[in-house]
Amino acid sequence: MSGCSAGLSLNLHLTREALPGSGRLISLSTVQTRLAMAVHLQKDLEKLKKITLEVGTIVEESISRSVTALTSRNRALAEQVIAGDLEIDRREVQLEEECLKILALHQPVAKDLRFVVAVLKMNNDLERMGDYAANVAERSVALSMYPDIRLPDEVATMAEKVVNMVRKSLDCVVEGDSSLASAVCASDDEVDALHRGLFVSIQQYIKQDVSQLEPWIQLLSVIRYLERIADLATNIAQDVIYMVEGSVVRHRHLAR
Repeated sequence: MSGCSAGLSLNLHLTREALPGSGRLISLSTVQTRLAMAVHLQKDLEKLKKITLEVGTIVEESISRSVTALTSRNRALAEQVIAGDLEIDRREVQLEEECLKILALHQPVAKDLRFVVAVLKMNNDLERMGDYAANVAERSVALSMYPDIRLPDEVATMAEKVVNMVRKSLDCVVEGDSSLASAVCASDDEVDALHRGLFVSIQQYIKQDVSQLEPWIQLLSVIRYLERIADLATNIAQDVIYMVEGSVVRHRHLAR
């Protein structure tokens, strides 16, 4: 056998370890196994992304329906939202199990690891959003007993901004768009301003007619829940920035 043929034959069976400065040889079958595992990891990551978006869609719909129940005084719709929270809880467990499976089987690194870690954080935030949507629905049921109480226009404005923030935060996950994620974070200031304004307005309504204390207290809870949902949407946007850029933007003021 010529030297050329012998070298070709050897290369069919052996390759060098893909480590800097390593001269160790590994078998072609090992390389093929690693390639197959890499492909399997990408499939699992795609599945994880799909489940995340499914949970996000369910949560977004739950929030939107709870807001509709609030503004239209639709008690039946509110009760549907409350009942639907169990499905969100079930999906949260499923998503967490998928994340842990990927970490255990594939031990991902770099961007893949950041994605799995980000999904674990998002999963908790989405579940909390579902809880707050159910809380809004519960308050809507209580408010339905006070048809004479007119909701301030700013409540609908605040609710619309919150729903848009949730929708855009999920778009960030789909598109991996850190610029859109930054815009979502900026929107949180607008929701906070509306929350503060409504808090002052509701205090004035209570002072004007103490006999209507109960429904206004219920509404104070509603705007607090909406403000918290906006905070959680901001968390998801910040997780996307971490996932895409590898930079942690939460609590940046601590580094000053």
